[in-house]
Amino acid sequence: MKRTLLFAFVFISINTHTQTLTVIDATTRQTIAGVVLYAKNPVASAITNAKGQVKLNVFTGADSIYFQHVSYSPVIFSYSNLQSKFFIVELTALSISLDEVVVSANRWEQEKIEIPYRIAKISMRDASFENSQTSADLLGSGGYVYVQKSQLAGGSPMLRGFATNRVLLVVDGVRMNNAIFRLGNLQNVISLDAGSFEDVEVLFGPGAVIYGSDAIGGVMDFHTLRPVLSTEKQMVITGNALARYSSASNEKTGHLDFNIGLKKWAFTTSLTYADYDDLRAGSHGNSYFLRRTYQDHIHDRDTMLINDDPEVQVESGFSQLYLMQKILYKPVKDLRIDYSIHYSFTSDAPRYDRLCLDENGDGTLDNAEWYYGPQKWLMNRLGISYTRTTGLFDQMRLIAAFQNYEESRHDRKFNNNRLRNQTEKVNAGSLNIDLDKKISDKITLYYGTEAILNQVGSTANRINIMTKESLAINTRYPDGSTWQAYGFYVSAKYKIIEYLILNGGLRYSYYKVKADFDTAMFPFPVVHTENNNGALNGSIGMVFMPTDSWQIYVNGGTGFHAPNIDDMAKVFDSEPGSVVVPNPGLKPEYAWNVEVGTSKIFGRFMKADITAYFTYLDNALSRRNFQFNGMDSILYDGEMSRVQAIQNITRAYVWGIQAGVKILIGKGLELNSVLSYQKGMEQDEVSLVDYPLRHAAPLFGSTHLTYERKNLKFDFYSVYNSKMDFEDLALSERQDDAPYAKDDQGNPFVPGWYTLNFKGAWYINRTLALNAGIENITDRLYRPYASGLSAPGRNFMVALRARF
Repeated sequence: MKRTLLFAFVFISINTHTQTLTVIDATTRQTIAGVVLYAKNPVASAITNAKGQVKLNVFTGADSIYFQHVSYSPVIFSYSNLQSKFFIVELTALSISLDEVVVSANRWEQEKIEIPYRIAKISMRDASFENSQTSADLLGSGGYVYVQKSQLAGGSPMLRGFATNRVLLVVDGVRMNNAIFRLGNLQNVISLDAGSFEDVEVLFGPGAVIYGSDAIGGVMDFHTLRPVLSTEKQMVITGNALARYSSASNEKTGHLDFNIGLKKWAFTTSLTYADYDDLRAGSHGNSYFLRRTYQDHIHDRDTMLINDDPEVQVESGFSQLYLMQKILYKPVKDLRIDYSIHYSFTSDAPRYDRLCLDENGDGTLDNAEWYYGPQKWLMNRLGISYTRTTGLFDQMRLIAAFQNYEESRHDRKFNNNRLRNQTEKVNAGSLNIDLDKKISDKITLYYGTEAILNQVGSTANRINIMTKESLAINTRYPDGSTWQAYGFYVSAKYKIIEYLILNGGLRYSYYKVKADFDTAMFPFPVVHTENNNGALNGSIGMVFMPTDSWQIYVNGGTGFHAPNIDDMAKVFDSEPGSVVVPNPGLKPEYAWNVEVGTSKIFGRFMKADITAYFTYLDNALSRRNFQFNGMDSILYDGEMSRVQAIQNITRAYVWGIQAGVKILIGKGLELNSVLSYQKGMEQDEVSLVDYPLRHAAPLFGSTHLTYERKNLKFDFYSVYNSKMDFEDLALSERQDDAPYAKDDQGNPFVPGWYTLNFKGAWYINRTLALNAGIENITDRLYRPYASGLSAPGRNFMVALRARF
């Protein structure tokens, strides 16, 4: 009797256990959340939880159970099939598809095939395999974003010939661009943690209708990890851990994130710490890029030292800490309230290109010290989403955010005891309200409003490093200056017929800048200035879908950049012998863009896409010679300097082509290649001759040959960049030629280059994965366009990941 009862108990336990099904990735073996299951006989539906699991009680006896997920190929199994598979279903990631869902186009989820813009998407799955060190590197890994680096602790993205304050950074619906984003290269993107993203979208071309100022070259939209609720009564805990080492910079990175999901509450925590030593460059290439000497302060004296290993870029290392905490509360079905706090802290970061500067060519470096102080970024964000069909909207989302930025610059000339310190702090508040409304089966309306307020704090002093005497000096920006922007937008999607969709929108933006100048430190011609203006932007586009596997689109739109504090009111030495002074009379620069593109799937083995575009920039802001109080040169920081200012004195245009092809060769092999070509020109205001535009990168791209099978993935790939001759460089780059190699005539130029690379992953089980790779296998010595730092030489990388 006891034996019979025991057998019955075991049978019931096993039977109960088999009612839980787990869905996993066929390659990575990791569980997949959000997989939709449904059946028609009996009628039933369910969705996998955060652990990729789902109860199958309602599907018992079903002859066909459908499994669907936007990132994976759909499959169908009967209940008996699932029993034979021990209730484990493997899904294969979609390599070729036009059915992606994106958010960046209208701030709401939409099918990419219905959008008349080029959008590139980097998924968490791809990012985990790539193992990018920083978010700037992650952007560059996609093949369509070019990244400039003045130092290792940096990364300035370029999109379609535009960069810095002409492209927009957005994180979780909040703009990162602030009042001191400059025309020169920026490093703010590394404040974001490459290990805490769910995905990244890059929208190319003007996005001003939805995002306002700065979205001329495009928008980089970062989506960080989202809190996940439990679909069961019990608490669900999931997480990831990473330890990574790479040899070129002696990188040591550790990462941990975890999610605690309850029925109505969810908590997501993420922590990353990374430490980098001085970066080692390659050994085969242009010897100009070697670091043969470096400076040090020994026994109270600045000293020039011989670098015993010139491939090591002395004074390039740094460290960084990222923290993120999110809380989600869902009291009822229609309402979601989420709060998050993000914090990033970067150690002192040497400005490598300035430390290598030898303006006189006499072998003595110009600067004894030049470094950025800790770059700090803190963001508090509150989001409220409400979903219910009303007369005004179907979905409404409010995002209120407050950000605090801090950055500083510290420099001292060689054999000069005076260390200059400049510190900037920006408090940035923003409020976004976005709504959508389905008017009919054919028309969907998107509309919203935005308000932004930035306040800039700026301090500066000069300290004698020997006596410690401190003296207040002129600040980089007017302390207490403000930048405000307000906007309202409306856009619509009109499905004329099933395969023809019209998209269009309008936005009006108004901005206001206020600044008070301290004439005690610098003889400004004015004490107070205000600058306010408005901009009307629009876009219209058409999508034509001859078949489900073919998209053709055309669009036209405008973008603008509203002058900010950095444009209008900055005083700084842009390069030796030049000083930039304020110019309060600036107007917005305005961009006009047209593009046409197509994407097509051929059979089940190939996808090809190509986009051609032309962007015209009117009233373009550019740094040019200027007069200050009637003088073309003034004494600044002890040096007679040519006066310059940011001015609306030019026009510019960029045209280019972006293309990609993906081929499924078979048996797990896949070939993927992307290519970007852009040509930018800027008019010289004196001669009226067009010259190359700064930030228009040379031809660049990448080609990957990948192999995927159960538990394994390998990627052999090449990244490449064409040559730029002296005549291809912008006028400012010909003058400030320090980062560039020299041709036979002594003129700066950018040598072409390519690298060969290999990465692999062994997905040991559902919990552990081992990644390893060799980057720059041939140890090429090269420097990407506009960069002041040489790229890593041969780099060995190994990473261990755990998922729980």
